[in-house]
Amino acid sequence: MSDVFYAQSLLKEAFPRTRYGKVDAVFYEARKFINKRVNKEITLRRIRTIWEGTARRIDSEEMEALKAALHEEERREQRELRARLASLDEKIAAFDALTARQAVAADRRHSDHVG
Repeated sequence: MSDVFYAQSLLKEAFPRTRYGKVDAVFYEARKFINKRVNKEITLRRIRTIWEGTARRIDSEEMEALKAALHEEERREQRELRARLASLDEKIAAFDALTARQAVAADRRHSDHVG
């Protein structure tokens, strides 16, 4: 896999379009993130060439910044998934508790009529 293709894949995974809505927003956020981690100024045009896979080369510090961005995105996604799972656990527990209460109440009604 060429560096350009790898960088393109990293960029698209680290800054998913579905999260940001518009490609321009992706480019802006990617530029902001990468500029904090490299010694040179990264332009929106540079981000676009990486996104499109038309960059001629990828510097090692750009590649490291993209890897860091992917790591950050994975951690963000993990936090969201954990929060979603916790929410689902609460909903399931509440439903199970309600079902158990209804079963106990039904048993009581049944035993009241039998005895």
